[in-house]
Amino acid sequence: MPGNETIPAPGPGASLDQWLTYLESIHPVEMDLGLDRVLLVLRRLMPARPRARVITIGGTNGKGSTVAALEALLLASGESVGSYTSPHLIDYNERVRVNGSNASDEAFIRAFEQVEVARRDTTLTYFEFGTLAAFLIMAEAGVSNMVLEVGLGGRLDAVNTLDADLAIITSVDLDHTAWLGDDRNTIGFEKAGILRPGQTAIYADLDPPPSVLQQANAQRVNLLRPGNGYIVLQEGGHVAVMTDSGHQVVLPGDRLPVHSLAAAAVAATELGLLLFDQRIGEVLAGVSLAGRFEQVSHHPDVFLDVGHNPHAAQWLSRRLSFLRRTGGYTRIVAVYGGLADKDSAGVARALLPVVDHWLLGGLDVPRGLSATALQDRLGSVIPMGRLTVCDSIREAISEAMASAGAEGLVLVFGSFFTVAEGRRYFSASP
Repeated sequence: MPGNETIPAPGPGASLDQWLTYLESIHPVEMDLGLDRVLLVLRRLMPARPRARVITIGGTNGKGSTVAALEALLLASGESVGSYTSPHLIDYNERVRVNGSNASDEAFIRAFEQVEVARRDTTLTYFEFGTLAAFLIMAEAGVSNMVLEVGLGGRLDAVNTLDADLAIITSVDLDHTAWLGDDRNTIGFEKAGILRPGQTAIYADLDPPPSVLQQANAQRVNLLRPGNGYIVLQEGGHVAVMTDSGHQVVLPGDRLPVHSLAAAAVAATELGLLLFDQRIGEVLAGVSLAGRFEQVSHHPDVFLDVGHNPHAAQWLSRRLSFLRRTGGYTRIVAVYGGLADKDSAGVARALLPVVDHWLLGGLDVPRGLSATALQDRLGSVIPMGRLTVCDSIREAISEAMASAGAEGLVLVFGSFFTVAEGRRYFSASP
């Protein structure tokens, strides 16, 4: 495939920002699913598979929480670990962490230089280039574990060029339908592409689509899931995961999705980490993740969440319902900004029963919707008396704070771009 380079490759001494600008220019489309090009370059960069244990995490929602939880457990057990996630909120460096710290500009630049040399005339997307660089950074650091989050789908995602020793599928629901299909079974087939013959894998959520079970059976995968290998108990505000092998771990019931934390706990036992069950629970209780039901202000209490599809909105709805019952909030106000390829109406329907008022903010980013375009999508879902249109996310947050009052709750959500604006507004550090 011919290149589409509009700017020259950065030279010696170039900054990370210059490299990122270059990465955006070298492929004609944002997404180009397929492994052939990436595999070609990977084999030039790494003729042999990395020695590290590879844990690949795919799914519709809950991937980032699972990565953060498993990273914390590996570090607590004394293991070295590199993790790869996307997208980032504020700084690109957030995408690669080595032993709990973001990779440096210098580490990224060294890796980008190597990928650029190895790719020759092969085109790579922004994500593919960054994925290969992440592999190099982790290899250079000599980590014993690589925890990799799938970017889109699974079967044809660049992360899937490395065979996983352990795979986790967090959930399967409708998102990225233009790329992955418009029903759970088709999407499940794509997600299950990260499975490998004979391995142990985990499906974290309830009700896996038939395609996931079929792929697991066809490859003789030992697929652990709630009701088959472990159970998740939720009684009276207490949550625990119990494995068939006798492990019992108490889980935190707030902030992060319970099924993601349960999957990480089960993974820890399958990986043989040197942690007692009580210690696993203690580590998980301390896990937090920027932009995942992250509290950034008080009176009113303000939470940020990157939930951007109906499945994620359903989790938010349950969480807000619980907080209204237990926290005594007098009013819940949502600030919402979304992208054109998302099911905004489905998101609104999921949260309508618990949100008293909505403020829509425009996003001036690729695929971003203006507030009026968002209003057109939601006008038949949200009653007009419960809806306010604002020019920007910042304006919407200001109005939401006043509308909620000191005893209320504000939820700023809808996409990574929306949450990034929220973090800037409240000067929260990544």
